[in-house]
This record gives sequence, structure tokens and C-alpha cells, in this order.
Amino acid sequence: MNKKSSLILIVDDNPHNLKVLGNTLTKMGYNLTFAKSGAQAFKTILKKKPDLILLDVMMPEMDGFEVCRRLKQNAAFAKIPVIFLTAQTEKEKVIEGFQLGAVDYVTKPFNAEELITRVHTHIKLKETVEQLRQANATKDKFFSIIAHDLGNLFNGLIGLTEFLVGDYKVDKEQFMQMILQNSKIGQGLLKNLLEWSRLQTGRLKAQPSGLNLKMIVDNNISLLSAQAMRKNLNIFSSIEKGDVFADEHMINTVIRNLLSNAIKFTPQNGQVEISSQQEGAELEISIKDTGVGIDPQDIEKLFKIDVSHTTKGTANEPGTGLGLILCKDFVETNGGTIGVESDMGKGSRFYIRLPMTN
Repeated sequence: MNKKSSLILIVDDNPHNLKVLGNTLTKMGYNLTFAKSGAQAFKTILKKKPDLILLDVMMPEMDGFEVCRRLKQNAAFAKIPVIFLTAQTEKEKVIEGFQLGAVDYVTKPFNAEELITRVHTHIKLKETVEQLRQANATKDKFFSIIAHDLGNLFNGLIGLTEFLVGDYKVDKEQFMQMILQNSKIGQGLLKNLLEWSRLQTGRLKAQPSGLNLKMIVDNNISLLSAQAMRKNLNIFSSIEKGDVFADEHMINTVIRNLLSNAIKFTPQNGQVEISSQQEGAELEISIKDTGVGIDPQDIEKLFKIDVSHTTKGTANEPGTGLGLILCKDFVETNGGTIGVESDMGKGSRFYIRLPMTN
């Protein structure tokens, strides 16, 4: 978060105060929005949530204390820092404001330097809190995968191996194939986990160059052909050319994960299509399947590290939810975007957009 991306809502019924505050903070590069009443403030917040609110205490109809009280009662807005603007310096009023959840006070008439310092401090503090929250979510996801997904994987391998070494009448070749498949799943999980961990700790840096997208796609189709054959899936690519400027290893990982997911969630005799088209200065790469689709309420969970969301494939293939998070991080690290469109029961289309080679 920086000044250019930080949005500050100023709530004051006095036009002169709005002008003074607006001029002072605009010079510092902050994005501003304004409200002249508590009711108008809530309408503004519903349209776009600000990073900080400067809130006048003495307003008609709904004073600043009541606005703050209602904000803190709403889980969606409770974490927005509020700085009160007031001419009141009575100890009781100051304490009341802090008890309601305000983070600071600025007294009238405003001192520009003091105002700027307090605003900047709380914007930075909010950014730090968000980074800590993200770090905790990353840690929790990491240990969840180790404890749950790798644990289940090894339990399965141990169980299959016990059948093989025990005195059981089993189809040993079938069990060997199951062990091989589970081992490959574990290897893929570990690769994603290690790469994601390196990216989070800053040890994995993008090294962009001009890439031959067709070669990357064709190589991954070949790599995953055995998975597709087991379901009798038709995979084809219409990509003939298209050079993008990105890190080869990262984009290869993204294509592999998206294609693997498409195979995983497409039932027997289905189809997966890979295509590309130019969108301005970017190239959009699309992976479309005829799979089970995604529930609309689950789509927004797919790329969030702090939301646990995993789904088994059509052949009961396990998932961790880590692959798409890794894809998002890799694509954004290379200056691109990722998105998804889906219809339940009809299939999904995942797409990434990357800068093209000049």
C-alpha cells in the first residue's frame, strides 16, 4: 500500500474543513473521497471501502461517535482505522472515542504537519497489520498442507505398501500403479510447496525473457498426456505463435498447474482446449474444459491464501488449493493477471494475461 493507492474518506459537514483537509492531503499524493454526513459516509463506504477515515465528531443527525459505533459493529468495516476530527479536548470525550474504536484524534484548527504525520502513521500501521495477517495466513496454509495433505498421502502409501508386503491376495501390479500415482501426486505437491515457499520468502525472483508460448504449452500437453489418456480426454491447442515476456520457469509452472486442474475436473471423454488471443499489449492464454464447473460462491475463494478451499477431481484426485495460489503469485510477479469463468455442469475457463514481447 502506498500514497497513490491509499484511499482516505473525509467526513465533515463543514465545506471549509473539507476543502482544507482535501488540499493538505492531495498535496501528499493521497486519493480522497468526501462525505458531508454520516448517512452519506456509509453510502460512500459501501461503494468502495477506504483505507482510513477522517471523521468529524460534531455533525447533525448522526454524530461521529454514532458513525464510528456502527462501523465497528459491521465486520466488513470494523478494521478501517478511524481518526476523529474535533475541537473537543475534554478527557471524557477523548476516552469515549477510543472506547468506540478510534485509533487517533486530530484537533481543530488543523496543524498541517501534525495531520499529515498522523495520517501517514496509521496508513503505514494498517499496511503492517495487513502484511502480518497475510504472513500468518501463509504460515497456516503451509502447515495445513504439511499436516493434512502430506499426512493423508503418506498414510495412503503406507497402507498400500502394507498390503503388498503382507500375506494378502491382491493384484500387485494394480497396487504398484496406485503407489506410483500417489508418489507422483506427492512429488507435484512438494514442488508447488517449495516453489511457493521460496517466492514468499523472496528467494525466488522472476527472470523475464522472450518466451515461445507454443513450445511451453506443447511440452506440458505431452507431460500430462498419461493423465488425460486415463480419462480418454481430448486435449488440443490452437496456439500457433505468441511470444510473451516473462520468467520461463514460472509460466511453465502456471500452464502445468492450470492444465493439470482442467484434466482433474473433467470427466471421462471430455475435452480441454488451449488457445490464445492478443488483448492490447498483452497476450491472453486460455485453458477451457468441459468439466464439472465451479459454484459461483466458490470462485472468489480460489486465489485467496486465507480461505481454505479444496475439491477432489472427477476421478477422486486429491487437491490442496495451493496450485491456484501459486499460479496467481507467479502470474502477478510477471506483471500479468489471472481470472476464471465457469458454468456449473458445463465447464470452466481459466485465463492468464501476460505482457507480450516487444
